[in-house]
Amino acid sequence: MANPNKVKGTQWESDVRDHLNAALGLVDEYGKFLDPFNAYNVRRPAQEGAADVGDVHAVPFVLECKNVKRASVPTFLRQAEIEARHAGFPYGVAVVKVPRMSVRRGKVYVGIRTWTRVRLALKLGAQEFAERYGFTPSLRGLDTSRWYMATELEPFTRLLADVRAMRDAQ
Repeated sequence: MANPNKVKGTQWESDVRDHLNAALGLVDEYGKFLDPFNAYNVRRPAQEGAADVGDVHAVPFVLECKNVKRASVPTFLRQAEIEARHAGFPYGVAVVKVPRMSVRRGKVYVGIRTWTRVRLALKLGAQEFAERYGFTPSLRGLDTSRWYMATELEPFTRLLADVRAMRDAQ
């Protein structure tokens, strides 16, 4: 019998992947990729052992998906950023399931350094960026490595689309 926590985690990863693909218009009404070779298709990569590459790839983000009772956000963000480097992606974020809520309401956590890099890539001021994508801060003490921003998966999907559009325009 499979580990029930592993099963819940895998289901959350699949739910996040499926939501992003549908919201970004990358699949048909049956969930099949419109273009299986599109580099922007959101995928769950095969696990790579010691050099884990994250749970979900949504170019240019690696998503570390967590379905846990108690979130340890700074730990999840460190893991996401390491796995993004392993995968060769510039950004790593954590996506945490909110109990009894739809996938759209999942919490997306972004480390303050990653948040700033994405904001600058989009050429937006801090307040405009936070308002446009619904970010709220969590500033814990003076150690900036523990600071992060939070939003939900639905506005993160818009952010993902905007980052991709900006990259395509370059």
